[in-house]
Amino acid sequence: MVHAVRPRRTAAALAALSLGALALTACGGGTGKDTAAPATSAAPSSAGTGKPSATPSTAGPGDGGGTAGGSPDGGGTPPPPEAGSDDGQDGGVGMCETKDMAWTVTVASEPAHHALLTAVNKGGAPCLLPVNELVITVPGLDGAAGHVGPEGTDRIVDPGGRSYAGVRFSRGDDAGGRSADKVEVALTAAETPATLPVGDGPVTVDDMLVTSFFGTAEDALSH
Repeated sequence: MVHAVRPRRTAAALAALSLGALALTACGGGTGKDTAAPATSAAPSSAGTGKPSATPSTAGPGDGGGTAGGSPDGGGTPPPPEAGSDDGQDGGVGMCETKDMAWTVTVASEPAHHALLTAVNKGGAPCLLPVNELVITVPGLDGAAGHVGPEGTDRIVDPGGRSYAGVRFSRGDDAGGRSADKVEVALTAAETPATLPVGDGPVTVDDMLVTSFFGTAEDALSH
């Protein structure tokens, strides 16, 4: 009985396996093809290269994508300063005024007919002496001294600092003239002049001339 039963069970198992195989074949539709899900397609390639195309950049000017002339935040070159803007060469120093200076005028021993005008900044801040605007007159006489010598440049004078101008009262070869022991000095024609005694005067005034300001007395008296 035992030996007769085992062959039936084996046959039954084989029959079951055969039915399962038939069922799998039927599910495949009889085509024999793989029914797995299709793989994800690759990104389109650049023409002729076979390589994936690059993703478009979204960088803006602030991300290093700016061009020259952009804002400083974007790394671009800043625009040039506007014309007429302050370049800072005089450091923002204001102009000197006649009343800001202590003045003296003294007849020079040489050259003849010359006097030395000295201006000392008595204020507490530097100031700028204007070039070729100095006005020298003699009380009671018409007209102001003409300018002579190099034009020079505006001069910054520190507190307590000095600048010099040469005054020529006469050429020495003209007859006549008027004696004077005072002069009036102003840095510009718009200011009220300071009246100064002429040290070692009086002087004979005829065809009066004045230089620009210089850093030394020697330079001021050389014209």
